[in-house]
Amino acid sequence: MNTRRQGGGSIQKAEEIAARIAVEQAVELVEVTLQKEQQGKTLCIYIDKPGGVSLDDCERFHKAVQPLLEAVDYDYMEVSSPGVDRPIKTQRDFEKNRDALVEVRLFAPLDGTKLYQGNLTFMDENGITITLAQGGEKTFPRKAVALVKPVIVFEDEQEQ
Repeated sequence: MNTRRQGGGSIQKAEEIAARIAVEQAVELVEVTLQKEQQGKTLCIYIDKPGGVSLDDCERFHKAVQPLLEAVDYDYMEVSSPGVDRPIKTQRDFEKNRDALVEVRLFAPLDGTKLYQGNLTFMDENGITITLAQGGEKTFPRKAVALVKPVIVFEDEQEQ
């Protein structure tokens, strides 16, 4: 859902309002971002729920939150699902993805590569540990990790 609106305010105000609407609508507020793009500022609100969100869920959320965001400066607003491959950022994300196959991207190469895959076994504010397919574990300092996200494996890929 997209909406054009301009006002003052901050991303924190948008997060507070979106969090309140999320509770009312029994959805999880995953993230609120404000992205500067060529066409203007886009306020992105990501919501989720068990089994995923539908277009109707996004529309209902959009209609509830949009009138309350007069004090926030943005040009466009999008409400959407974070997607199945959303980055793993919080402890709650870790709990949902424990033992799942993940991709870890580093800011700088470690042992000659910036990309690792393995099953997510541990995550806290200091580090992330995965179990590698070839065996053994690899732990990365949190400050060295640019991104952790699930690897999506399609059924056709598993059969090969």
